[in-house]
Amino acid sequence: MSDFIHLHNHTDYSLLDAAQSIDMMSNRLSDIGMDTIAVTEHGNLFSLIPFYKNAISNGIKPILGCEVYVAQGKHTDRHIDKNGKKWNYHHLLLLVQNEIGLKNLTQLVSIGYLDGFYYKPRIDKDLIREYNEGLICTSGCLAGEVNHYASMDNYEEAKRAALEYQEIFGERFYLEVQNHGIDEEIKSHKILLKLSNELGIDLVATNDNHYAFEEHSDSHDILFCCGMGKERSDTNRLSYAPRQFYIKTQDEMHQLFKDFPNAMENTLKIAESCNVDIPMGKYHLPEFPIPEINGEADSNKYLRSICMDGLKDRYSDITPEIQSRLDYELDIIKKMGFAGYFLITQDFVNYAKSNNIPVGPGRGSAVGSIVSYCAGITDLDPLKYNLLFERFLNADRISMPDIDIDFCVDGRSKVIDYIKEKYGKKSVAQIITFGTMKAKSSVRDVGRVMGLPYGQVDTIAKMIPNDPKMTLEKAMKLNKDLKESYDNNSTIKEMIDHSMNLEGMHRHAATHAAGIVITPGELTDYVPLYKNPSTGDITTQADMKSVEDLGLLKMDFLGLRNLTVIDKTLKIIKKRHNQEIDISKLELDDKKV
Repeated sequence: MSDFIHLHNHTDYSLLDAAQSIDMMSNRLSDIGMDTIAVTEHGNLFSLIPFYKNAISNGIKPILGCEVYVAQGKHTDRHIDKNGKKWNYHHLLLLVQNEIGLKNLTQLVSIGYLDGFYYKPRIDKDLIREYNEGLICTSGCLAGEVNHYASMDNYEEAKRAALEYQEIFGERFYLEVQNHGIDEEIKSHKILLKLSNELGIDLVATNDNHYAFEEHSDSHDILFCCGMGKERSDTNRLSYAPRQFYIKTQDEMHQLFKDFPNAMENTLKIAESCNVDIPMGKYHLPEFPIPEINGEADSNKYLRSICMDGLKDRYSDITPEIQSRLDYELDIIKKMGFAGYFLITQDFVNYAKSNNIPVGPGRGSAVGSIVSYCAGITDLDPLKYNLLFERFLNADRISMPDIDIDFCVDGRSKVIDYIKEKYGKKSVAQIITFGTMKAKSSVRDVGRVMGLPYGQVDTIAKMIPNDPKMTLEKAMKLNKDLKESYDNNSTIKEMIDHSMNLEGMHRHAATHAAGIVITPGELTDYVPLYKNPSTGDITTQADMKSVEDLGLLKMDFLGLRNLTVIDKTLKIIKKRHNQEIDISKLELDDKKV
């Protein structure tokens, strides 16, 4: 382990506030010979799984945490404080020691969004008292309560706040000292040292890292302006001290904190006490109510009984080939332990069909399964079209089945409501997704913040080919005019250089168009939750891939407008011509069809 550990770090999942991806952070760590790091996003756990997986794969010990926002009063209060500040909160750093700590941090961060959001996702000290087990707490940056009062030379208020956190966390509370060359930080050191000696609270040294490399300081400042909607030239804006919020080497940190040797050593002490394993590959399926068959409630037997009934409905003549295919698939499903998945899926699909909510015939690899066909999940005969089951499920490649279901746009929400009713509202949520700064949008954002004329920025942006996977590096190879502008105009070169540094950064959070997750108990026992302040949608803080990594049941409910059009068309035909048409039984070799 390194002899100093960075415990206060933000990635681009601290949306529009940090200009380093997880890969950039990991590469920087490798370059400077460090093997442990914490990630502490602002108020969220968006990066939890991507960071954890990246760290493990690169031989880095991950320390999980969050820089939370603590309301000065109750987290549910919505008012401007006596000093006229709208946000009415302080920062606080929480680091996870163990599995209990991870569960508690998940609860705190979820509550911050679901109940405490007012400009920021806030919690309060009563909640921290309730959910402090397994967590290490540090006093944070200058926006932290203790450090704020220390920087104002208000010893009594700093002491009051320190004592309160010491009472909650005991020896798990540390006074955080930082040195980014900011006068208020240097001023705070005197009181922080005095508090440490008087109250017996250990110091810990950190650097508030928002970008990986010192030379990315200006790019980070531009990103920060994007988040505030300001131009860089605006003097009436918040800003970070230049060139100091990067991942510094151990030597640089030792030089900055040579007067606080214990504060450096305590980074190791904290890192050694933080040990969390996030289990991957273990599945967490909700319980599907299974009726007894011959006095026994068995999911595999129940699925077989449903499929046998469906087999009789689907095929007029059940040949040995058909029966063999069904037996084979059911055997694989039983071995992989996924009977519950199929029971859950067929239940809500058949609910939709029985309530006149149009459902698609099936899409993707799931239509290769005769189990899906017989259970009513899909309406395409895999034997007729010679479709392969192994492309859908394969015992040699263990992964959760992934069935995408198309629903009529008008009926999709009814199916989701049915699932919430069946499994509990606290067990069902939509899934988050993140917008990123693509090549064109990155150029437009950076150009606006730099204060460049719209026409000039627009001309450069239009030189970038329209391709969702386009990068600026690739664009300059494809478009000679763009490369020439870059080479011959220093302003455009600066804009594109900053844009390349910020390209791919996460820009905003949104709700995935289709993804739904269902858990066996309350969602927050498995994943933190996010509430979109604009729409009110409640989603997981883990994206689609992370939800899969956690072994949670993920369904894609696609609202398909074509199904709605077809449904309305059939109803009009019925009304005008008194003809009932079953769209699933149209002959596909009929030229008119």
